[in-house]
Amino acid sequence: MKKVFLSIAALMSLLHTKAQENKPVEKSRKLTLEEANLVSSYYHQDGNSSAVTGGIGTEKLTDISNSIDVVLLKYDKKNRKNRFTFNIGVDHYTSASSDMIDLKANSSASHSDTRVYPSLSWSRENEKKGTTMLGGVSFSSEFDYQSYGANIGFAQKTKNRMGEFTARFQTYLDQVKLITPIELRNNGNIGSVGKEHDNYGSSGRNTYALSLSYSQIINSNFQVEFLADAVQQSGFLSLPFHRVYFTDGTVHQETLPDRRFKLPLGVRANYFLGDRFIIRSYYRYYTDDWGIKSNTASIELPIKLSPFVSLSPFYRYYRQTAAKYFAAYQQHTGLDDYYTSNYDLSQFSSNFYGAGIRFNLPNGLFGVRKLDMLEVRYGHYTKSVGMKSDIISLNLRFK
Repeated sequence: MKKVFLSIAALMSLLHTKAQENKPVEKSRKLTLEEANLVSSYYHQDGNSSAVTGGIGTEKLTDISNSIDVVLLKYDKKNRKNRFTFNIGVDHYTSASSDMIDLKANSSASHSDTRVYPSLSWSRENEKKGTTMLGGVSFSSEFDYQSYGANIGFAQKTKNRMGEFTARFQTYLDQVKLITPIELRNNGNIGSVGKEHDNYGSSGRNTYALSLSYSQIINSNFQVEFLADAVQQSGFLSLPFHRVYFTDGTVHQETLPDRRFKLPLGVRANYFLGDRFIIRSYYRYYTDDWGIKSNTASIELPIKLSPFVSLSPFYRYYRQTAAKYFAAYQQHTGLDDYYTSNYDLSQFSSNFYGAGIRFNLPNGLFGVRKLDMLEVRYGHYTKSVGMKSDIISLNLRFK
């Protein structure tokens, strides 16, 4: 009888152990900090093709940008991973070209401005099913432009978890303040840009975008991702303070169609060459119904110099055709229905190159143990139409 009881006890213990093995592991339901990133950058550009003065004139601009994002993690009762990301950014710029909205002003209010752009995003991943729900809202505000954004999305991993399909829909509802060049106002002798008593009025601009992507792990060394977007814009798509000079010397306000459809298609590929080298490559083809077609190709080669230091040189080449509504200074005529001298819509090619250095900090830095990564990047940009710029950025990550 004693042996019977011992056998029953052993069987019960085995069944209990099996039940414990099959039971899902309970994960922490507390809201915890996954990581926080602080990014600061300084940007400077120069050139002589400003759209504010009709395709000629200075393009000098400096921008100081700071942003911080905080990522919080929490598992719910069904063991689904909920990730909350809050980001807030603040940019302050000074622009010599924008200052020329008022040709008589030594330093108008448009000479400098500050943009504030907070956003909040959420994702819920069901690790067992391989599905993820996505959502988010955003806002951006500066003197002459306000934007409200929202997005929803869905992701599904393949059964073997080697591939993932993602679909996301985004919308931006914007308001553009109608700041006209001073000589085109009803009374060009009164009011300066930015004074509180000026009443410019505003106009809407809406953007709707569907983004699709599929990523696939080919093997332990090779990963690819395919990307496609369909973007529809409607509303006031010009910039009201851009001048256009006709062949007869008269000045006009930039006028562009109130609809635009964009179609970018891209592919990204990463290849791991052992433990020290990675090849990150990207290609994108773009077309729209304004006549622009472009090709972008980029490569980045992260090199692991030590377990804690890596160097990442990069290069990007870009080339586009001109929009059918573009013409240079004093090249448009009164027969044109739409006209712009904005060289962003011209034919040009550009090169962007530089490098980043990244320090992984297992023991922290400056006495802060949670500071686990520091990265500094520098890039130099040149455009075939004469514009050039430099940017340097610092990224600190806390975990």
